[in-house]
Amino acid sequence: MRSKLPQVGTTIFTVMSGLAQEHRAINLAQGFPNFDPDPRLMDLVDHYQRKGFNQYAPMGGVPALNGRLAELVGRCYGREVDPANEITVTVGATEAVFTAITAFVHPGDEVIVIEPAYDSYVPAVLLCGAKPVFYRTVAPDYRIHWDDLAKLIGPKTRMLILNTPHNPTGTICTARDLEALSALAVENDLLVLSDEVYEHLVFDGHRHESALRYGDLWGRCLAVFSFGKTFHCTGWRLGYAVAAAPLMKEFRKVHQYCTFSCHTPAQWALADYLADPEPYLSLGGFYRQKRDFFLRELQGSGFEPLPCSGTFFVLARYRQRSAEPDMDFARRLVREQGVATIPLSPFYSDGTDEGIVRFCFAKTEATLAEAGGRLRSG
Repeated sequence: MRSKLPQVGTTIFTVMSGLAQEHRAINLAQGFPNFDPDPRLMDLVDHYQRKGFNQYAPMGGVPALNGRLAELVGRCYGREVDPANEITVTVGATEAVFTAITAFVHPGDEVIVIEPAYDSYVPAVLLCGAKPVFYRTVAPDYRIHWDDLAKLIGPKTRMLILNTPHNPTGTICTARDLEALSALAVENDLLVLSDEVYEHLVFDGHRHESALRYGDLWGRCLAVFSFGKTFHCTGWRLGYAVAAAPLMKEFRKVHQYCTFSCHTPAQWALADYLADPEPYLSLGGFYRQKRDFFLRELQGSGFEPLPCSGTFFVLARYRQRSAEPDMDFARRLVREQGVATIPLSPFYSDGTDEGIVRFCFAKTEATLAEAGGRLRSG
């Protein structure tokens, strides 16, 4: 058998979560909360299941939900969108990313991937017969130097993938970044896939600079979002994409043959739940408190946290504790101290290792305190 992805193995998230389970470690590796969604949201799902809303939803999404999402986009980003033709509900953000790449990237195209990069981007590019072109950012600020990135753009460049707030680094793009991106996209006729699943997890007075805010990007960008990250329900596998109607028409051509539609009762439940914007508008403050709590727990542990302006991840250097490669250190940390993290090198195509690991702080304070105690004891 000839593999279409010969260099792709098991994801680092699966590997480290498996080790956490094997060693009964606290799992601060994989990015999921260890607490439930709002009981009101769960009750709404149960309500719609019992009321018989259990068959296929419309391919683009339940209209009531798409309408609420149009309101959210208008409220948060000032972008007026057509809920019937410019929003599609997807089976998680990963399906939306895969669908967007598959719909627009052709064999021989090039796609710019900014590293460190979430691991679902490159396999989708390769499956299209296209070439990922890597732009590398480094610690501590993981800044994008747009003049340098522009040198990677050539006649075959079809798409650029942006992720803000950024997994794994916890950094965010500024308005200046989006303005530079807009100029490059227009000048070079690029499509932009903007992964914004942590849109509401932004801290310290910053605002999320969505691609949807920028007029020059509208008509050439597809923005991707996640209900799972926003409402602590990653296992429900629900996300959505927003794009101008001509782009969304092509997006849906792939979506309809990939998954067609998504969990119906959850869509109806979310439509009701989104009538009140407070749960998502207050999310930044909720996770900022968790970040700050965990950072206090890391004091005296020998880890050096890097700045974190968004997401529910924080990076930390460990060189005060060890000179080991990050994969070896992360494995030993699970075995000897019972805390699972994610090493950063798998997020780089060339395995760049700066002695940094990623912690997920989307956990209860009791879990974070227990993890902190174990880390300080090492």
